[in-house]
Amino acid sequence: MPISGSRPSTGDRTTLDLAGRAARGAPYALAAALFLAYAVLSVTRHRRMEEGSWDLGIFEQAVRAYAWLRPPLVDLKGPGSNILGDHFSPVVALIAPLYRVFPTPVTLLVVQAALIALSALPVTRASAKLLGRARGLALGAAYGLSWGIQRAVEFDFHEICFAVPLLAFALEALLARRWRAALGWGLPLLLVKEDLGITLAALALVTAWRARRADPRAARLAAAVALAGAAAAALVFTVVIPAFAADGYAYWEKLGGGGAGGPLGGLGTKLTTLGWVLVPTTGLLALRSPLLLVAVPTLGWRFLSGDPHYWSTDYHYSAVLMPVVALALADALDTARRSPRPRVRAYAHQLPGAVLAAALALSATSLPLARLGERSTYGKPARVAAVERLLAQIPDGVRVEADHGPLTRLTSRCQVYWIGGTQGVLPAFLVYDGSDGRAGDPVAFAERLHPGSRFALMGEAGGYVLLQRML
Repeated sequence: MPISGSRPSTGDRTTLDLAGRAARGAPYALAAALFLAYAVLSVTRHRRMEEGSWDLGIFEQAVRAYAWLRPPLVDLKGPGSNILGDHFSPVVALIAPLYRVFPTPVTLLVVQAALIALSALPVTRASAKLLGRARGLALGAAYGLSWGIQRAVEFDFHEICFAVPLLAFALEALLARRWRAALGWGLPLLLVKEDLGITLAALALVTAWRARRADPRAARLAAAVALAGAAAAALVFTVVIPAFAADGYAYWEKLGGGGAGGPLGGLGTKLTTLGWVLVPTTGLLALRSPLLLVAVPTLGWRFLSGDPHYWSTDYHYSAVLMPVVALALADALDTARRSPRPRVRAYAHQLPGAVLAAALALSATSLPLARLGERSTYGKPARVAAVERLLAQIPDGVRVEADHGPLTRLTSRCQVYWIGGTQGVLPAFLVYDGSDGRAGDPVAFAERLHPGSRFALMGEAGGYVLLQRML
């Protein structure tokens, strides 16, 4: 040990240097570990044919079109449907060059895993800068394991994977008082999804409030961005999307009315979701930070919607909330640890470890990443192998009508339509899950879907039925 006042020895300096490098590299190591976990979870689910919807197939059709420099037509939404007339998400075109090299739905899943894992980097760095390395790393890990992030990774692919890191980097810059950088990271949200223009406006307003004394010019710029974000969202909703859609914006009726019982419909579910957003992730302390206002637009349209799917903690809808609540917590902790009230200081001191413990406990028991510890996760069921052999009978490039089970085995090589949604287009093949028997005789079912055509049964496997059109 060096004597007080003396210079550290070479060995001490080397040890300190290594420790410093390890500490600086910890956020990157965390992001890398999260990427590996997310990618394994997504890819193994795909390998076992556990997709829960048609979303991955829809986005693969859009990315495939971009990759071959074609308009983003998504036949799963209806023959010739332009994805920009459904949701305004041109940002997914960024995946096209990689998809051109690796034309598989796995490409989309790996990109999503990388983008969401990347968001842990700014969350961890900002938390560490405010609270110290240990607590910052705890908050970063708790964020990466948060239920909203895990649900998004589990739910196939969705364009919000681009919004998550953009929000995280924007809020990191905001907390560092880099006002223009915060706005710069927020602006691309306009290309991710139509509602995120309102989120950009909220981000810009919080930036304006924080910058109003330190940098009035930046505050005025932020106010202008807030107005521009709101105006851009209105333009996309009312002009851009209808220009690509035959019937205008299809989600207006979902965005209003609140369902049965008006805006109070599903109140119990909504309060439960709000509790999940604020309690296990922040211990309610995030309510002390104005950054939490950035979450209000997303919570607003979800809770005012008449679609119960938007109210719950399922699917991908809460992913964009997670970087907001995580960094709102870091901001609130920075203030609370200097509180004149001892109880508040003690609570702030213990909270990073508590939210990490909650995230670890949930991840080990009830959240999707718990499946990484199950041996069955890594094998391909015999049923899936049989279904893949059945689908191998379908030639490349043909028209196929299918339900969500086999979609992602076909969208990279065939022109795929949703079952019952071909709108008069005749498929060469039809494949669907007939295990429940509700469709009745497969040939008769296919001929009811396409009167005047004749179909022949090609085979069955794992509950799936494959038919070929003969006439």
